[in-house]
Amino acid sequence: MNGMLLNDRKVFVGRFKSRKEREAELGARAREFTNVYIKNFGEDMDDEKLKELFSKYGPALSIRVMTDESGKSKGFGFVSFERHEDAQKAVDDMNGKELNGRQVYVGRAQKKGERQNELKRKFEQMKQDRMTRYQGVNLYVKNLDDGLDDERLRKEFSPFGTITSAKVMMEGGRSKGFGFVCFSSPEEATKAVTEMNGRIVATKPLYVALAQRKEERQRCRKPSDCS
Repeated sequence: MNGMLLNDRKVFVGRFKSRKEREAELGARAREFTNVYIKNFGEDMDDEKLKELFSKYGPALSIRVMTDESGKSKGFGFVSFERHEDAQKAVDDMNGKELNGRQVYVGRAQKKGERQNELKRKFEQMKQDRMTRYQGVNLYVKNLDDGLDDERLRKEFSPFGTITSAKVMMEGGRSKGFGFVCFSSPEEATKAVTEMNGRIVATKPLYVALAQRKEERQRCRKPSDCS
């Protein structure tokens, strides 16, 4: 079947590869790169000048400075070498060097899918770091009196430690009856929960607990899952 025409389309038939196998192959190909990406070299660079800079590292299949509609350099370009060793040598030698008063970046050229995956990975890491940073220090406070604002909320919790933020959630200029208080340490937050949960502020007894991440709240909708 491999290579046969089906509904006027050539089909490919091969062994199924798991995601891990595909990622491993991609990683192996990445380590054997021959295409180099260069950026931050300014507007006065052209193909010929780029060739002068990189031809000493080995034979190149193509050298190109990317330009706009007027023919002006966009400040980045590509050099495709014949051999991986030459591409690696160019990256090792040229990355971070100063060129026309600018520090240039030279690295392996990534395909669009790789760039998107890298951006996604960085975003997920930033999100995880942010969640870790606030875990154990952010309090959820509900059953707030309608007249309670950010300043009053901060004042009520300030005896227990350093508050980095205190916010009453609003909608249309009116309190939604709950808010968040973030402390600088888990110890301070725990102390505040112990002292403030059930305490009457203004006219209502407060409910105070450590704020949960969205996935934890969803999991805890089933009481048996949280025991």
